[in-house]
Amino acid sequence: MPNKLSLFVSCPGGVEPLLEDELKRFLPPGVRSKVEALRGGCGVLGTAEDVMRINLESRLAQRVLVEIIEGPYRHEDDLYALARRVDWRDWITPRHTLRIDTTAQRSPLKSLNFAALRIKDAICDQIREHTGERPSVDTQRPDLPVVLHVGPERAALYVDTSGEPLFKRGWRIDKGDAPLKETLAAAMLAAAGWRGTNEQGGALHDPCCGSGTIPIEAALIACDAAPGLQRRFAFEHQLPFATPAMKATWGEMAQAARARIHPPAVPIYASDVAFRMVDFARRNAERAGVAQYIQFNGGDALERPAPQLPEGMPGSIVMNPPYGERIEVRGKAAMTRDAGGSEERDAGDDFFPRLAAHWKRQYTGNPAGWTAWMLSPDMKLPGRMRLKESRRVPMWNGPIECRLFRFDLVKGSARKPAEGDAPA
Repeated sequence: MPNKLSLFVSCPGGVEPLLEDELKRFLPPGVRSKVEALRGGCGVLGTAEDVMRINLESRLAQRVLVEIIEGPYRHEDDLYALARRVDWRDWITPRHTLRIDTTAQRSPLKSLNFAALRIKDAICDQIREHTGERPSVDTQRPDLPVVLHVGPERAALYVDTSGEPLFKRGWRIDKGDAPLKETLAAAMLAAAGWRGTNEQGGALHDPCCGSGTIPIEAALIACDAAPGLQRRFAFEHQLPFATPAMKATWGEMAQAARARIHPPAVPIYASDVAFRMVDFARRNAERAGVAQYIQFNGGDALERPAPQLPEGMPGSIVMNPPYGERIEVRGKAAMTRDAGGSEERDAGDDFFPRLAAHWKRQYTGNPAGWTAWMLSPDMKLPGRMRLKESRRVPMWNGPIECRLFRFDLVKGSARKPAEGDAPA
């Protein structure tokens, strides 16, 4: 394997500049200038050690791909010939397993499945010609996940060194109805500038914590715990990383990451209206090793008072509230009363204006201030809440286009009421 590798570190759309900043923080000085934000991720000119470090340390990346070869093509036979130009014996033996995934952008090919089959044939034919045996296909946990990307005229082959996507940290087993991916939770915290210090975000509170993804990710950040410490990676089965020297380097890297973990400098609070979800969140936090650093409570977000913070400490509310495309609103906002006084469920349309009113009552007394960050697909959310956002960051929650809204919580309304508005 060459000393310098062309890497593509993928991430969700909109996260690219945040990922670029993150990579430049923990990669060696000589590599930082070789990091560039691209569509769907970042390009990095790095080494095999950097591959391992990104897999271990990145909170925002989805996968770490090593570009193996790139070239022109017109049909599937050209892809077969392109793959045969790689010596795959540098990566696997016949005892290893592989899988081919494909991505395309304006490709003229009619069948991506057939294109993937030709790449698989090229790898297996080459290894069988040299060894008399061929590797097997494993669609679940292959040793060598290969990614074929075909554009209008050129194709590229990548080795996926991550295996399972990096949002699978290894600690989230108990899940709710619409779990937030760990990478998106980390992206929300990164966009908020929350680093787990008094100067960068202060205390953290998630009043709609669900299974605990945001507060657990926050606790891991505050403890400086590498997100990849509790999982395995595909590169651990790939030959370039299987030499004694590389195994020793990986062991030292992981040990150094464990040694730097420390208690957080700020408190972290999490609550949910569903006590079942609070229990899920607590169990997930225990598996992540941070349960002792998060104060979990049950209770409605419309009723729970603001946490009492140490003097001079600001607070950040970071939340992914329920919205109709994901899960229904529960608690006080999900109830109305008919003429007979009995309670009936509605769509919870008054949840957000009532939440804003609750914030103004409970979260404006801290001299150091509270800032709220809320993820929502509703582009008109600030108007519904009768709050003026100070920032909106585009983000995607899976296929749902969202905005991360920032609200600076101050007494009174930051917006002139429109005619017919009820008092805040």
